[in-house]
Amino acid sequence: MWNQSGPPASWCRRNVTKQMIPARMRLPFLVIALSAAIPLPAQSQPQTQGPAQKRSSAQPVYEGPVELPCAKILVMPSSDYIAQIVAIDDSNLDGQLRGIRRYGACYDARTERLAASLGKQGKGPLLGARGNFGDFESALKDFTAKALEETQQSSNPVKTGYAALYEKQFRYAFYRSYFQKLQKSPASERTEKSGGSASVSPTDAQSSAKPEADPMTQAKNRFGELLAAMTEDKRHEMHAAFGQIFERSSIGEQWKLEIYRYAIFLLEPSSSKPFSPPPF
Repeated sequence: MWNQSGPPASWCRRNVTKQMIPARMRLPFLVIALSAAIPLPAQSQPQTQGPAQKRSSAQPVYEGPVELPCAKILVMPSSDYIAQIVAIDDSNLDGQLRGIRRYGACYDARTERLAASLGKQGKGPLLGARGNFGDFESALKDFTAKALEETQQSSNPVKTGYAALYEKQFRYAFYRSYFQKLQKSPASERTEKSGGSASVSPTDAQSSAKPEADPMTQAKNRFGELLAAMTEDKRHEMHAAFGQIFERSSIGEQWKLEIYRYAIFLLEPSSSKPFSPPPF
């Protein structure tokens, strides 16, 4: 028994907690106490993951030919880009058509941006020049249709697709010529008015002389060979349609070599080696 002053202090420390806390509640208190005593490693976890996350975000994103933006597509030849689409497509035909459409859409978008930019600056072609170019395009399309019909390629989606793609070069060149006028410096304009640069020596003039078979002569000869293989009536019909490209519009003279090469592309058989590489 204890004296009047009550139980000793040591007994209180050992027994008061057990009496005041029921047995069913002692385990949760023990868990809380242990949790407080053990340091948690969670605070160090973001530090170990941070560099890994930065490394993964810095990795380059793969861009296949389908995902490429137009700016990257147009810096490569059309034939190279179309070949990349064919390489990932199950069908050679579908791959060629998809590549042609994609490249053509990018080419048209660039031409439209150029035309819009010239229009905003008030430096684009006037109504008469646009009408002149419209006559040129109309004659070019008429010859294209006749050439594809003569070679029995009018129902070939690849041939007609390439023809439509190659034809886009002239519309872009039309607006590009106006853009180039804006880039000319006063010095270059004075040089043109004086008849060219005065620094060209006689030696330079001789070295820059046209070779015996220049590209224009070669193109005319090849075009003549293709016409000669036709019947007489078809040859006259094709020659007349080709002449209209230059007669209906004087604008075709500045692209004479390109027009001849385009005509050769339309008329040459697919089995033969192409006379010239794609224009772009």
